[in-house]
Amino acid sequence: MGGKGKSDLSIPLTDLEDYGSRLRSIKDRMNRTKKIFDSYRDDIGDGGVCDSLDDFESNWEDGREDIGQQLDQLADLSDAVVREFTKLEDDLTKAVNDAVKVKEGKGGKGDGKGGKGDGKGGDGAK
Repeated sequence: MGGKGKSDLSIPLTDLEDYGSRLRSIKDRMNRTKKIFDSYRDDIGDGGVCDSLDDFESNWEDGREDIGQQLDQLADLSDAVVREFTKLEDDLTKAVNDAVKVKEGKGGKGDGKGGKGDGKGGDGAK
C-alpha cells in the first residue's frame, strides 16, 4: 500500500478542472480555420494559394467533425472525473467527521468518570 504517509491515489484535480475547457478551446480554434483563411485572402493575393487553402479547408472539414466530437467526449469525461472525485472526497470527509462526532459522544472527550475524583477517597485533611 502507500508508504511514508503518501496516498495510494492522487489525482491533480486542479489540472484536470482546466483540461475540459482547454479541449473545448482547441475545438473552437480548430473550427475557425476557414475564418482565419478568409481574413488573409486579400493579403495573399495569389489565387492559387487561396484555392489550395479552400481545398485544405474542405478536406479538413471532413475529419474536423470527428475530432471535435472526440474532444467533446474527452472534455465531458474530464469534467465527470473532477465531479465524481470531488463528491467522493466530500462524502469521505463527511463520513470521517461523523465518525469522530460519534466517538466524541461515547467518551472520547474525557475518561467518562465525570470528573468527581478517582473513587478512592481522600484523607479529608485540608
